Amino acid sequence: MLKSVNVVLVALFAISGAVSAATTTREPAHKQTSKPRTGTSKSPTKAARASARTRVVRRSTQQAPTPERYREIQQALADKGYFQGTVDGSWNAASVDALKRFQKDQNLTDSGKLDSLSLIALGLGPKRGLSARSTTESRPTDDNRRPEGSQRP
Repeated sequence: MLKSVNVVLVALFAISGAVSAATTTREPAHKQTSKPRTGTSKSPTKAARASARTRVVRRSTQQAPTPERYREIQQALADKGYFQGTVDGSWNAASVDALKRFQKDQNLTDSGKLDSLSLIALGLGPKRGLSARSTTESRPTDDNRRPEGSQRP
């Protein structure tokens, strides 16, 4: 009787070991276990299809400019002679046309879309707390930095 119980226990351990080995030694989905394809078929591989299903779509968190920002852009375009309409903060066809002409004159892509290069060219780049000039002026003189133009001895 004791011998048959031992046989049953050994069999259970063998089965449970095989099951756990099968679940822990599983190959990742991106590795191909079959022979490489040699045909000219353009269908995606199994790994590529699995990758496409798990691809995460990320959406931009950038929001549309506020009416105040549109007013700033329209005013900058008007100051440079491109925008002839009313500076009211509503982005319309006249605003897009003015931006396209400005972009073309600045040798930028004349898409009519507000992009960083166009805003910088208009003088409306990123807003910073301090300008570059004020940060160098406010720096203490005893901060162990070498004066400009000095070289190591």
